[in-house]
Parts: sequence; C-alpha cells; structure tokens
Amino acid sequence: PEDKLIWDVGHQCYTHKILTGRADGFENLRRADGMSGFPKRCESDCDSFDTGHSSTSISAGLGYVRSRDLLGKSYRVMSVIGDGALTGGMAYEAMKNVAELKKNFIIILNDNNMSISDNVGGMSRYLGNIRTAESYTELKMNVTNTLKKLPKIGEGMVNAIHRTKNGIKQFIIPGMLFENMGLTYLGPVDGHNVPQMVKLFQEALRVEGPVIVHVLTKKGKGYEPAMRHPAR
Repeated sequence: PEDKLIWDVGHQCYTHKILTGRADGFENLRRADGMSGFPKRCESDCDSFDTGHSSTSISAGLGYVRSRDLLGKSYRVMSVIGDGALTGGMAYEAMKNVAELKKNFIIILNDNNMSISDNVGGMSRYLGNIRTAESYTELKMNVTNTLKKLPKIGEGMVNAIHRTKNGIKQFIIPGMLFENMGLTYLGPVDGHNVPQMVKLFQEALRVEGPVIVHVLTKKGKGYEPAMRHPAR
C-alpha cells in the first residue's frame, strides 16, 4: 500500500485486484454492492487513485510525486498507461510537466498494439516501428556483452553507458521521442518474461528523474478465445 501504483483506464486493474486479496470478489464484479470494475480507494488501501477514464494516470502520478516530495516522503510512484490511452492529449500535457522532475517517477507503457480495437494514428505507427526494431535490441545486447568481456574496464564501461543519456540508444531511433521530451527510455522489454521485467524495473528505480519503461504484451495472452478475437 505504501508505494503508489496508478492504473489508466480502470479495467486494467483486474489482475492487481486478484493479487491484493480480492479474487473472491469477482463473482459479484460490477453488480450492486459488489466489487467495482475500477480501482477504488474505499475498497482497498492498495488502490491509490479512483479512475475509469483514459489518459489520466501520468497526471495523477505526477500529483503523487509532487505531494511525496513536498511532504518529504520516500514512497515510489508508478503510472501504468496503455498504448491506446497514449493517444489522449492529457497524457502529453502530463509528460511535458513530468520532464521537469528531478526525482524518480516511473511510467510503464503497456504496449499491446490494441485499445478496444486496433490502434491507429501517428503514435501507433511510431510504437510499431520500435516494436519491430529487433536489430536495435540485438545490437544493444551484443555491444553490452562484448564490453563486459573486456578485462578490468568492461563492467565500468557498461555502467557508464547505462548512466548517461549519451549512451548507445541516443544514436538509434527507438525511444528517442521520449528521450527528447526529457524522459529516460528503457525497453522495449517482453512483458511476458518475468526475469527480464524484474531486471528492467530494478534499473528504472535507480534513475534520478522520470523514466518510461516500454513493455510489449499480447492482448489476451494465455486465453485462447481472447487471443483469437482480442477486440471482443
């Protein structure tokens, strides 16, 4: 409950509700006197923001970060936003203001190439280019692995690259839009690979300032009817 996990478009929070002691409540989901289909602070102290609309989570997270810093608290704030909700102008207004932060704030971009139906527009095409840029990820991993093999200096060079915004990623396209807005970009990462996710989140928590973690997921993964008809 201490750390603030803020969901965009409230129905993203179903798994969160299961993991925070409310699995039994799904029998009466969205019924009178039953469990809400959205995060509700009155329902659980693990829910930090009441929301049902899209594109609001980054603004809400920024509010929590400002409040945390003014009160001298040390809790962590993470806002989750989908690529569908990233089409909303409020998200961009929030990122513009987030770029001024000097303290850690994590934005998790859950990118499954879908909103309610297929995504359209410029941001969708931009994320699509990142999503398919396997050569970038392979190059980054190959360079990192090669540097680590250098005796005595290899690890230091890798750490220096991770710390500086003038690292390898500056010279290659993916994530540059966010970097140019003032956010540190990490990813893309396979959202169904837990060890990779843990490693990247640990790295994100060490960043001084705002960081966006680009997570690639597949809508309905593991449930065959949803994978066949994701828009339904």
